[in-house]
Amino acid sequence: MAFLNLNNLDERELLPGFKVRFVHSDTMTLAYWTIDEGAELPEHSHHHEQVLAAVMEGEFEITVDGEAQIVRPGDVVVIPSNVVHSGRALTNCKMQDVFQPVREDYL
Repeated sequence: MAFLNLNNLDERELLPGFKVRFVHSDTMTLAYWTIDEGAELPEHSHHHEQVLAAVMEGEFEITVDGEAQIVRPGDVVVIPSNVVHSGRALTNCKMQDVFQPVREDYL
C-alpha cells in the first residue's frame, strides 16, 4: 500500500505542452496531465487499454478511431487496446488517464 501526494511526484514533459505525473501500481498506470492550450497529441496506438478517466479542467478535442469529440469536465473516454487516437488542447487542460496494464515505457 502506498499513500502519495501528487504535488510531491516528479513532473515530466513527455511531449511539447504535455506535462505529467505518474502513479504506478502492480497492474495499472495513472497519469495526471497538465496540458497547454494548442498542444497536439500525435496519432498513435498502444496495446494498453486507456480510460481518459476525468477531464478536470478545460476542453480537449480527442479523435478515437476516426471519430472526433470535444471533451469537457466530467467527460470520460474509453479507448480499447490498439485503437488509433490523437488530440489537441483547445484550452489549458487538466486530465487524468488510466492505463492497463502498466505503462512500462513510463516507469
